[in-house]
Amino acid sequence: MTADPRLQRIIIAQSYPLLFATISGAHLYGFPSPDSDYDLRGAHVLPLEKVVGLEVRDQTVENSRVIEGLEMDIVSHDVKKFFGLLLKKNGYVLEQLFSPLVVHATPEHEELKAIARGCVTKHHSHHYFGFAETQWKLFDKERPRRVKPLLYVYRVLLTGIHLMRTGEVEANLSTLNKDFGLPYVADLVARKLAGPEKSSLADADIAFHESEYQRLRADLQAAHETCKLPELPSADTRAALDDLLVRVRTKGLA
Repeated sequence: MTADPRLQRIIIAQSYPLLFATISGAHLYGFPSPDSDYDLRGAHVLPLEKVVGLEVRDQTVENSRVIEGLEMDIVSHDVKKFFGLLLKKNGYVLEQLFSPLVVHATPEHEELKAIARGCVTKHHSHHYFGFAETQWKLFDKERPRRVKPLLYVYRVLLTGIHLMRTGEVEANLSTLNKDFGLPYVADLVARKLAGPEKSSLADADIAFHESEYQRLRADLQAAHETCKLPELPSADTRAALDDLLVRVRTKGLA
């Protein structure tokens, strides 16, 4: 992912220094289409003079456009906002932080990943329940029903179950399925990668996938109930985030 020099130039062109930048979305999940855009996600550091006043701007920076021939969707949060999201049951920021598709890294990125392991709680399951339900409703209301939202349903549920069982963040559906062994996943991924002509499902398949959706929801609930993850991030985790925030805000990135 870092081999394309265009991505590096896009990073350099950002308005504020980045603590990290990774690729999320379909590329991270393991089923990008030929026309999939690049979802660049990260955390930036606003200079001190921009955060001491009454109005704090650019806590989130968003940009969606074609840059150097790449269709980009760029979202980054200021470090204070990003750290605050880590302390909540927000699976999105965990997946962005731990994405193996790293475009830009700093020593503070590695430090943040070590700290963020203490941010994972049993209540992150609620994020994955909600995301899966939203994607299932999207899948179920469309005609014809498309493979893409169904893949998101399975990706989200398997990520949530895996997180509850292991405390580890894994967002790639094919990697997850090495443990889960769902026989239909490879076919769904292949159909998504093949393009629009193979991206819809026959009505006869819907009952089966609804049954699987409900089964995996029950598995996620069971994993939540039996997991050993904490209820909340510890005081030590919060203190470590606070220390990192003060250092990068006052001294900059290494």
